[in-house]
Amino acid sequence: MSPRRSAVEAKLTYTTIVTRATEIASEEGLEGVTIGRLAADLRMSKSGVLGHFGAKESLQLAALRHALRMFERQVVDRAGHERAGLPRLLALCEAWIEFLATVDLPGGCVLTAASTEFDGRPGPVRDAVAEAWAGWRQTLGAEVTRAVADGDLPGSEVEQVVFELVAIGPAVNQALQLHGDRAAVRHARRAVRRVLGLTE
Repeated sequence: MSPRRSAVEAKLTYTTIVTRATEIASEEGLEGVTIGRLAADLRMSKSGVLGHFGAKESLQLAALRHALRMFERQVVDRAGHERAGLPRLLALCEAWIEFLATVDLPGGCVLTAASTEFDGRPGPVRDAVAEAWAGWRQTLGAEVTRAVADGDLPGSEVEQVVFELVAIGPAVNQALQLHGDRAAVRHARRAVRRVLGLTE
């Protein structure tokens, strides 16, 4: 086997493992992502999985990064073409709600679930989850700040607006995943507009 072919196959195997790990994390949480579980699901040896990740924690972090890339592609990148400020802020919120409602994972958004699963556990996984959420707050904050400067959100307190917007996402995810409440999407869209002081 040529080195090039070997590298391609190794990359495909890595991607397959991470994709399945992300699916498991969506349904069972990141703690459900284990070397043994992945080996069984993918009909691999444990040593084969370990060869790519070395430890459970590395596998969890890889699944988390994969989930974050999904979020960035389907939410942040999707809204990037809108004008900075209120238009982009609205597009980000709309894309986020749509992502939570349609994410191609069996148990919903990994990042949302991980925020409660790891909020009280110290370590690299918790740090990565916190960093991801901090980045999202920063993204929203930049657009709120611009909207205030443009006069589109006069008198708004940036930190308060960001806090309220961020709170909407977990509420939508819980309503959809725990209660099967599809009306949550409509409620979330109305909530965004109320937070921003826009007429419905």
